[in-house]
Amino acid sequence: MKEEKVKKMVREGYAKIAKKEKSCGSVQTSCCSNTADLSEDISRRIGYSEEEIGSVPEGANLGLGCGNPVALASLKKGQTVLDLGSGGGFDCFLAANRVGKSGRVIGVDMTPEMLDKARGNARKGKYENVEFRLGEIENLPVADDTVDVIISNCVINLSPNKKRVFEEAFRVLRPNGRLMVSDIVLLNELPDSIIKNVQAYVGCISGAEMKDKYLRLIEDAGFEQVKVIEENCFPIENMANDPTAQAIVKTSKMPAEKIKKIANSVASIKVSGIKHAD
Repeated sequence: MKEEKVKKMVREGYAKIAKKEKSCGSVQTSCCSNTADLSEDISRRIGYSEEEIGSVPEGANLGLGCGNPVALASLKKGQTVLDLGSGGGFDCFLAANRVGKSGRVIGVDMTPEMLDKARGNARKGKYENVEFRLGEIENLPVADDTVDVIISNCVINLSPNKKRVFEEAFRVLRPNGRLMVSDIVLLNELPDSIIKNVQAYVGCISGAEMKDKYLRLIEDAGFEQVKVIEENCFPIENMANDPTAQAIVKTSKMPAEKIKKIANSVASIKVSGIKHAD
């Protein structure tokens, strides 16, 4: 699938989510219903605390993640943090609380509707140290060597050019800056029927790389001490009831049992890497 077609498809999918239309935006979520209670439940399951969930403006948490990269980042007062694919701003606001008024958080997202939503949430929560920029994570609207920590939550996986994403991340980080990513990877190859499926791509499945290749891409970009902090098998026991799975079953005519089997080929990982000073 051509890069521009993939980007258009993902942008349209997430625009629907931002507008609260029926759409499945994450393979781990039942985001078709897009309710606040459901988003909070998903966030609890993937590692967010009750305090974190309750500390952000209403509407910022869309339940689209696959982990808690902010918890991994060990953020400090005064740092500059960049969130790749910031969505409604959930992780940005959590990061802002940690870096304090002397710190700064930048969210980048390629979907104008998401950007509008995030900016509205920032105004609602009176976050003066957070800004949201329209842009693609393959071509970050951020200057060289200006960021202390990069976080991303189940977004890089949606990019058709992950190599470029990690190269851009390396470019904008300061020496000794850190990359802290939660994402979806494959443990086994997926069948073509899933790879070509639109709903699966927007839901992070078909855009996922094999785990070894994903880690190698980070290293090839220049990062050192690349390591998986945590790895979990795809956390859906009731895959047959998941809206994204239902959409795949419907469009690919694939039996629900086969969908469940495919879920065992998918893992959620938390990865870190360092840009060492020369």
